[in-house]
Amino acid sequence: MKRLLVVVDLQKDFVDGALGTPEAQAIVPAVIRRIREFPGDVVYTRDTHGEDYLNTQEGRHLPVVHCLRNTPGWEILPEVLQAGAGKTAAVLDKPTFGSLALCDLAASGGYEAIELVGLCTDICVISNALCLKARLWEVPLSVRADCCAGVTPESHANALAAMAMCQIEIQNGPDAGAEG
Repeated sequence: MKRLLVVVDLQKDFVDGALGTPEAQAIVPAVIRRIREFPGDVVYTRDTHGEDYLNTQEGRHLPVVHCLRNTPGWEILPEVLQAGAGKTAAVLDKPTFGSLALCDLAASGGYEAIELVGLCTDICVISNALCLKARLWEVPLSVRADCCAGVTPESHANALAAMAMCQIEIQNGPDAGAEG
């Protein structure tokens, strides 16, 4: 079975930078483990903004400068990237929550199952999961809850519940009984 792991926005600004949280920091070891164990291809998304961020719609709603292209906060954590060494892997920059390029890559790749992990469950993980579900409605999608963190623990739980209602399987970790 051809499988894809989507690692959403494991960037310095979301882990321990401008928008970092203790919950985001706590999932990093589990994400690294999952990438290493995953029996398939890996794609990393990277939230990417320009100097005009505060003048964008997102910037007006979230006026915290983050993930500016070519800054340290924009970089995917090196240990997260290194976990995918030896696998077929790609990095996709995305200017907004969901990535149409990710949907195109997944659609053209012939994947039979897609799993998502990363940050933030309640913004970019759910956006990408729903984009993928809309594009590849017959491909089983899953989200590994123990490898995700939201803006708050409550919004993380709400996003997981919303994705479950949209027929996206929520896995709680390696012993959840799910394949892989």
